[in-house]
Amino acid sequence: MLKARVVTALLLLAGFLAMLFLLPFSGWLLFACAIVGIGTWEWGGLLKLGAAWRFGNAFAVMALCGALGWMVFDPDTGAVDQVTWLMAVYLLAGLFWILVVPVWLGMRWVVTVWPAGLLAGMAVLVPAGLAMMQLRAFAPLFLLAAMASVWVADISAYVFGRMYGRHKLATTISPGKTWEGAAGAVAGVLLYGMTVAWATERLPNSPVGLGLFSLALVALTAVSILGDLFESLVKRQAGVKDSGAILPGHGGVLDRIDSLTSTLPLLGLAVLCWEGGMQ
Repeated sequence: MLKARVVTALLLLAGFLAMLFLLPFSGWLLFACAIVGIGTWEWGGLLKLGAAWRFGNAFAVMALCGALGWMVFDPDTGAVDQVTWLMAVYLLAGLFWILVVPVWLGMRWVVTVWPAGLLAGMAVLVPAGLAMMQLRAFAPLFLLAAMASVWVADISAYVFGRMYGRHKLATTISPGKTWEGAAGAVAGVLLYGMTVAWATERLPNSPVGLGLFSLALVALTAVSILGDLFESLVKRQAGVKDSGAILPGHGGVLDRIDSLTSTLPLLGLAVLCWEGGMQ
C-alpha cells in the first residue's frame, strides 16, 4: 500500500506540474473541468445515485464549469473578462463555506438528501474549478504555492495530532482529528507562509500588515479544515472510507482536493480584489 501511495503521488505530481507550466490556458481550462467532472462523479457515488444520474449530474456540472470558465476568462490568455460574474460565484462560495458549512457540520444535516446534496456538490466543486483557472492565469507559481499551503496544513495536522493529540475536534465526523492537530496545521501554515513571503520579498514590513497577513493565513487554515471535515461528513453518512478508487493508495479525487475546494475560491476572491485595487 505504501509503495502504491508513493508511486501514485510521484506520478500525480509530475503530471500536474507538467500541465501547470506547459498547457495553454484553454488546455488548463479543460483540465480543471475534468477534475470537476470526476469529483462530481465521485460525489454522486457518495449520494448513492444510480449510474445514469451520476453520469448526467457529472456531465451537467462539468459543462456548467466549462461554460462559466469560457464566459468569464479570455480563452487565450486567461484574463478575467467578467469580473462581476466571477466575484458573485466566489462570494456565494464564501458564504457557503463560512456560514453554511459550520452550521451543517454542527447540525449533522444529511448531505445525501436530494436536492441539497446535488447543490452542495455544485457549491463545492464549481467555484474551486474556476479558481484553478483564475489562479493559474494569475501566476502558476502562486497557484502551486497556495496548494502547497494546504498540503503543509494536512501534514502538520497529522504530525501534531499523532504526537500531541488529546482533544477531539469532531468526534462524530472524523474521530482522528484533534484540536492539537488543528493547532499544528496553523503553526505549519504560518511558518510556511512567512517563509515563502520572505523568500519572494513579499513579507509585510509594518506590524499591522504582518498581523493581517498572519490572520489571513490562520483563516486560510481554518477554511481548509472545514473543507476536510465537510467531505468527511459526506463519506461518513455514505458509509465509505474513500470517495473513490481512481488513485491507487490515495482513494478518489475528492480525497485529494477536499481542503482545496474550500480554500481556492477564497484565495481567488482575494486575488480578484487585490487586482482590482491595483487598477
